[in-house]
Amino acid sequence: MKLVEKTKTSAAALALVSLSALSAGFLEVTPAYAKDTQHRPAVLNASAVAVADKYAAAAAEQVFKEGGNAVDAAVAIAFTLAVTYPEAGNIGGGGFMTLYVNGKPYFLDYRERAPLAATRNMYLDDKGNVIEGKSLYGYYAVGVPGTVEGMWEAQKRFGKLSWKQVLAPAIAYARNGFLVDEQLAKRREDASKEFGGKTNFDQYFGAMKEGTTFRQPDLAAVLTRIANQGAKDFYDGKTAELIAAAMKGNGLITREDLHEYKAVWRQPVQAKWNGYDVITAPPPSSGGVGLVQLLTMKAMMAPQFKDVPLNSPQYIHLISEIEKRVFADRAQYLGDPDFYKVPVDQLIDPAYLAKRVAEVDPDKPSDTKSVQPGLGTSMPEKAETTHFSVVDKWGNAVSNTYTINGYFGSGVVVPGAGIVLNDEMDDFASKPGVPNMFGVVGSDANAIAPKKRPLSSMSPTILTKDGKVALVIGTPGGSRIFTSIFQVINNIYDFKMPLKDAVAAMRFHHQLLPPNTIFWEPYEPINGDLAKAVEAKGYTLKGQNFNGDIQAIRIDGDTPEPAADPRGRGVTAVIQ
Repeated sequence: MKLVEKTKTSAAALALVSLSALSAGFLEVTPAYAKDTQHRPAVLNASAVAVADKYAAAAAEQVFKEGGNAVDAAVAIAFTLAVTYPEAGNIGGGGFMTLYVNGKPYFLDYRERAPLAATRNMYLDDKGNVIEGKSLYGYYAVGVPGTVEGMWEAQKRFGKLSWKQVLAPAIAYARNGFLVDEQLAKRREDASKEFGGKTNFDQYFGAMKEGTTFRQPDLAAVLTRIANQGAKDFYDGKTAELIAAAMKGNGLITREDLHEYKAVWRQPVQAKWNGYDVITAPPPSSGGVGLVQLLTMKAMMAPQFKDVPLNSPQYIHLISEIEKRVFADRAQYLGDPDFYKVPVDQLIDPAYLAKRVAEVDPDKPSDTKSVQPGLGTSMPEKAETTHFSVVDKWGNAVSNTYTINGYFGSGVVVPGAGIVLNDEMDDFASKPGVPNMFGVVGSDANAIAPKKRPLSSMSPTILTKDGKVALVIGTPGGSRIFTSIFQVINNIYDFKMPLKDAVAAMRFHHQLLPPNTIFWEPYEPINGDLAKAVEAKGYTLKGQNFNGDIQAIRIDGDTPEPAADPRGRGVTAVIQ
């Protein structure tokens, strides 16, 4: 895999054109909402972002320079990526936002929901077998989108600027266009082949070629209505009409589905780890629970890890043994907490995790069949998600991960709106016990039901120390999300690596199934002797071209240091 060096060029200089010129007419300051945000003196010497592309970085820089805070910048980034990073950025999907505002943790769940007409067996044939592709492509794969409602809720509660101000950059890029780079053009080409003419994808994106300026007038009109009317347009206005009309006779989403959708403020998963407070995603994310389990179990196994070099055969073995048990629990216990009582406290309880640690064989892989869910018997997403991390000079932070599941989602674009719709229904267990496209399995806890939110691995995470933000981190990567975050956190704090090196270092992944299989990146260090040594322990190695796209910000004293994963086209910006 070729790693591309990221420069520290100003985000504004990286933009195709001046945003201030493009967004003329949209930057008037209107009275702000009644916010929870207080005016406090600056505690950092700058604000910072780590984002998926240069246009989002420029949007954030503009918002910060207008006096916006981390939440304003996050919302501007999210809408901008819906335009300039259409393979994963979205208003036709959903996600999770972890926030630390005025010294308090928050979590916003704007995950997609199953339509009212959804049924448990909707992807099975008359013999009870999963119908290949039905949950992945076309209108029938689409869950009710939550991104617009989520951004509206977050900005209404915590933002400082007007709603119109934070949408202005996205509108400008949709109307006036942005320059298509090599990676985006390649992803569009690959998606077109995958959809194979089964959707209207090529009608909207067929002209997206490398080096061209891509304009989206239909999407610009939608964003302008949202800027003027708020989330109401998307869920009850003209945009809702366009979505429902596209679905009629093709899919399940109706005006009623859109009208009833609400984002949910939930209590984040919190834990103590090595002197830090970990703030991360609760169910319907499996990632936050999994991350805390991984961090806690590795800390408990400090004697076994003593003098074990990073990414050595023994390190890879021990981490895989921990991950094996986390994924056994994930499959059995994790789901939408509005439908199923998820035993979060039990799963992250130190006494329980100590028992799991005691099961680890330090010398060889445990037999997969012997690794059962640890609490007894009781009643997943594609890699093409995107993440961004934001801190402001007042010490507030946002870690946001959102998705439309596959690259360009279901391949369906809403006619007259230019909105790419998700294929998030594939994240349910179409048939409990049967692996999904990532090879992970689910139980009845993640079975399809109307209004239910599918299980996710998205894990936007913030670490604080003594009440101050220390690290903001997250990544796309499907089931690899929380294992990637876990490894980078270990690289930073256990191996004392510089942030940039910690993010760039080789990552690997094990998820219980396939048995004793480790997915690894084709980096030089794992070839040859290392690969042979890992295989000698009883593992099968399989290549994994995509193992996350970490966007992180570490704060040392009063200085934020952002890092963008060299695996993607992300950039960083420090804004004075």
